[in-house]
Amino acid sequence: MKFTRKSKVVSVIPTASMADISFLLLVFFMVTTVFVRYRGIPVRLPAAEKIETLESRRNITAIWIDAEGRISIDDRMVPLEQVGEVMHARMTANPRTIVSIRGDEQASFGLMSDLLQELRQVEALRVNFSTRRETGS
Repeated sequence: MKFTRKSKVVSVIPTASMADISFLLLVFFMVTTVFVRYRGIPVRLPAAEKIETLESRRNITAIWIDAEGRISIDDRMVPLEQVGEVMHARMTANPRTIVSIRGDEQASFGLMSDLLQELRQVEALRVNFSTRRETGS
């Protein structure tokens, strides 16, 4: 006696819940992602009475100077002698770049002056000094 098969085996992957899975993965990655707002070396900013905020963060290059005199440009440690080269490359890539100097209140003013001279040599003339609001009265 010979038996015949009435149904064929179909090898199909069910995709009905694929949208749910992708949505859950998207939510998972959004919840677990950590955004770093301030990067760079630890710096205590000096206080100021009047502060103007910058509207666009797209064209800003942050230069951090700590109390020991270390310089960091956008999370990259750079010696003072190479600041001009790095900023020249950034200024040629985007001439609208604003340099935001975040110097520690204990940093040497001579180092700040040397940094400003390096920026002036590469024509990075749009400079902003970051401060914190004066607390108290």
